[in-house]
Amino acid sequence: MDTRIQFRVDEETKRLAQLMTESQGRTLSDACRELTVGLAEEQRKSMTHDLWLTEQINAAFDKFDSGKANFIEHNEAKTQMEARKMKIRNRDRA
Repeated sequence: MDTRIQFRVDEETKRLAQLMTESQGRTLSDACRELTVGLAEEQRKSMTHDLWLTEQINAAFDKFDSGKANFIEHNEAKTQMEARKMKIRNRDRA
């Protein structure tokens, strides 16, 4: 079911917005609808990412709690990361 959104702006803002949308071959309602749909899509993406991140964090804690976590010393982690970065850089140059 569709719903209606109402908001207020001053007359000059409305007039200028209508001129802009008309020059693009659409209505002000179309532009407001597109903006609203775009905002909703951005929120969906954000919520999906937040859910994914929460799952990753919970999986890491589960791994830690089960004793299956593998800890790497800071210097070793830096060395491994530099090797990965170099591999990516070299792949991009190929």
